Amino acid sequence: MDSKKILFITQEIAPFLTNSTPLTDFSKNIPEAVQKAGLDLRVFTPCYGTINERRNQLHDVIRLSGINIAVNDMDHPLLVKVASIPESHLQVYFVDNDEFFKRKSKFKPDTKYTNTNIERSVFFIRGAFEAIHKLRWVPDIIHCVGWFAGLAPLYLRSFYKDSPCLGKAKIIYSTAGEEEEGEMGDNLDEIMDYDKIPKELWMPSLEELTPRAIRKLGIMHADGVSLVAHSESEVEEYATFAKSLDKPMIMVAPEEDAEGKKHSEFYRSIL
Repeated sequence: MDSKKILFITQEIAPFLTNSTPLTDFSKNIPEAVQKAGLDLRVFTPCYGTINERRNQLHDVIRLSGINIAVNDMDHPLLVKVASIPESHLQVYFVDNDEFFKRKSKFKPDTKYTNTNIERSVFFIRGAFEAIHKLRWVPDIIHCVGWFAGLAPLYLRSFYKDSPCLGKAKIIYSTAGEEEEGEMGDNLDEIMDYDKIPKELWMPSLEELTPRAIRKLGIMHADGVSLVAHSESEVEEYATFAKSLDKPMIMVAPEEDAEGKKHSEFYRSIL
């Protein structure tokens, strides 16, 4: 694993959000441990309006910004920012756009900003992937965390399958028993059609468009599954679904794997 590169895409990470959750802690602990073990790592997360940019010392990354990303036939400019976690010096890249991420909540509706959470999710995912293209950095593993990153494995299997940077990477998907959720909206069909993603790759897993269904879609298109929970009962539905698809799987509590050994071994087994 010494020379391997890990792209970590997460819907939330400590300490940048005011509320600690199993995913914020997991998304901080694993990258810190992996970086400490000497692996090359990039972390991407959304720049929610709840993040205090001045206190957390976010600043613009000009060379990664300025791309226009089309979501459902509308172009939106990408802005990428960066900050470091002080105690570990782990760098975190923030995907930003005023229209998508200036609302003062992660996922709740906002009368001023009308984009659906599906549109926001797609912009976040594609923003991270387009930034990686600009870096000309080729990850061996792409680890996607949380329902807001749940469409990332689908995009990697379809939209980015021929990408020289992303197309050959192995995909890990993680979810937790507790995640803040939001309404999806009703325009997934239009977004998928615009991006030419075949219905057979996503429709079979969507009885209804919910975060629960998006998590299952992430599991379906992943090479391996990492569940964040203290017990299997907290994530029983997702563990059962992963097992039904014969997906390699591990489970860790949010505060576990401080040295990254479990995930380093899991990454190695997937590769």
